[in-house]
Amino acid sequence: MKLDSSISAVVTGGASGLGEATVRALVAQGVKVAIFDLDRQADRGAELEKELGVTFCAVNVTSDTEVDAGFAKARAANGQERILVNCAGTGNAAKTASRDRNTGEIKHFPLAHFDMIIQINLIGTFRCIAKSAAGMLTLDPIDGERGAIVNTASVAAEDGQMGQAAYSASKGGVVGMTLPIARDLSGEGIRVNTILPGIFNTPLMNAAPPQVKEALAASVPFPKRLGNAEEYASLALEMIRNGYFNGEDVRLDGSIRMAPR
Repeated sequence: MKLDSSISAVVTGGASGLGEATVRALVAQGVKVAIFDLDRQADRGAELEKELGVTFCAVNVTSDTEVDAGFAKARAANGQERILVNCAGTGNAAKTASRDRNTGEIKHFPLAHFDMIIQINLIGTFRCIAKSAAGMLTLDPIDGERGAIVNTASVAAEDGQMGQAAYSASKGGVVGMTLPIARDLSGEGIRVNTILPGIFNTPLMNAAPPQVKEALAASVPFPKRLGNAEEYASLALEMIRNGYFNGEDVRLDGSIRMAPR
């Protein structure tokens, strides 16, 4: 797909981190971009609107109503998107079952917390894919192609650590649905791929103490550093541009394989 001002895109989780880097990379190519992110990111969204000329849509991907309204606003501003990049997501950590170190009390992973991660990372991603793809079907193909979708999983989909049952399940689900969705949409000229990032230097990671970040960087075989959001964005754009890139799940991780803890 050729990227220029005739193309529109939606990036979920686009107000920060991997999503923001992808927004900036698309805008640099002339693409008209709408950002989906939580209402609490509205101030940051307004800053990006002013700086980049994008459209911010307050969207919680767990809400059908908000996702529908977001696509309606994005399409009113930029036209039907040919690109969807799913970066919205979150995580938590708790063992499946464990004992309190001080009291010995036995507890299990709070099921509501497990459900929340699945709702955001997996079902939220699928919700946006399904609704965006339905819109893409209204478009005329360009060089045989109607659209391209890029999802964000995690290396935790394949080597999740202790306490990551919910997160790994959600990201494993994103990996698992990539090929069947690509097959579902193949007859309509829509490609679907997924990136599995390793340890990246994002605003969430910046909250960690310097010694923690240094230890994490040292655990990466090569290069011995955290990934940069721009490197994620570069791969996302290649997946969009390259018309033979379809149905793939690609690790972007400096060859790290996560230890149990």
